[in-house]
Amino acid sequence: MQQYKQYKQYKQAYIRGKWQDVDPVSGISLPDSYSGEPLAEVALAGTKEACDAVLAARDAFPAWSGMPAAERAQLLRKVGDALAKDIDGLAEAITREVGMPLKLSKRIQVQAPVAAWSAYADMAERFDFEKRIGHSIVTHEPVGVVACITPWNYPLHQITAKVAPALAAGCTVVLKPSELAPAAAYALAQAVQRAGIPPGVFNMVMGEGRITGEVIVNHPEVDMVSFTGSTAAGRRVASLAGNGIKRLALELGGKSASIVLPDADLKLAMRHALSACFLNSGQTCTAISRLLVPAAVYPECVALLKHGIGAFAMGDPFDPATRIGPLVSMEQRQRVKDHIAAALEEGAEIIAGDEAVPTHGWFVAPTILGNVQAHSRIAQEEVFGPVLCVLAYETEDEAVRIANGTPYGLAAAVWSTDQAHALAVARRLRAGQVDINGAPFNPEAPFGGFGMSGIGRENGIFGFEEFLEPRAIQLAA
Repeated sequence: MQQYKQYKQYKQAYIRGKWQDVDPVSGISLPDSYSGEPLAEVALAGTKEACDAVLAARDAFPAWSGMPAAERAQLLRKVGDALAKDIDGLAEAITREVGMPLKLSKRIQVQAPVAAWSAYADMAERFDFEKRIGHSIVTHEPVGVVACITPWNYPLHQITAKVAPALAAGCTVVLKPSELAPAAAYALAQAVQRAGIPPGVFNMVMGEGRITGEVIVNHPEVDMVSFTGSTAAGRRVASLAGNGIKRLALELGGKSASIVLPDADLKLAMRHALSACFLNSGQTCTAISRLLVPAAVYPECVALLKHGIGAFAMGDPFDPATRIGPLVSMEQRQRVKDHIAAALEEGAEIIAGDEAVPTHGWFVAPTILGNVQAHSRIAQEEVFGPVLCVLAYETEDEAVRIANGTPYGLAAAVWSTDQAHALAVARRLRAGQVDINGAPFNPEAPFGGFGMSGIGRENGIFGFEEFLEPRAIQLAA
């Protein structure tokens, strides 16, 4: 654990099973998200390393894809075991990079993705890669070389959601993680090396999206691109991947809504609304950032929200009492503040959020905006910060129209004491996952969105099958 407290130098790529110094095209200095003290120096690779990584993955593909699934599974379990040896240290590193309170980082940022490696190993062993349909043999073949491009907000989780099922399916991988949160990617590469994954099966290159990322996406030896990030960046990735007719999976932005029906338990619904919006300081693609409440109980809901927000203490993410840590960067903080200012200009009012913030770190106070109109910018655009919009509705049909009335469709929620009624409303929502009455996250269920929230699904068998191509072999009578 002590190693992560030291100033780190991330200046290597992991290619063909070896660490190699990169010839950087640029570099960045990362500060601790709370203290502002120097945290790490990151060298950003360019075209050479990106191309070397792709060719390494191509060379390794025949042997890895031909390896029995049970043998691949054994190696995946070893990766998870290697990561598990320093859960505390990795959680601390991610907290320093991203700002999530340590007690949450350990459980959400590290323990959950570490467990996923064993889950995908089990899946590979159980999966029926070949079946008979009439006079055809239908096989499921690995797509090939996969470029995995991941963001900074849940670094190990989002890397694992792509790399683990891709490797389990028999694909080889080039990972381009976010340069803003490098610790998880380096820890995974070290775990891959310790686990004995054959050279070239997994490769990692740190670099900017517009340089390294685009080289990888454009490379003719890449068969599939799996990207998580903003919708704007996803549009660019899709355009480039389309030139090569590559298989594509995109997990993009969201502007998710929670519909509180008239018979809901308001205290429970308001408490959940705050936690669902403010997790990771709102830096979550599935953040429930729009709260739709019946106009008749709007004043009561506002009062409950004002009371409940007091539990979200800002401060040092290593303090157990902290529930809201800093944002990842000064730039991110400014973007969030600009969104709030624009909302106020459009007529929204601050219900809560104008209190002083800690002097350390890139903080935005957890903010609740009322009098928000459904077509205003704040209700249509992803903020990626701790900002909850409260909208009033008159009828259930209006609530459904508002919930579906953005270009996104990633997540949603419905609250009612009548579960059958809540389920009926949930079926009307154009969102990839809908929680009823605060139901917990299910890692085996499909994760992904409608519309501009993306293409394809991650998690469970659905995420595993994204990396497989069906092939039919017809047999003569």
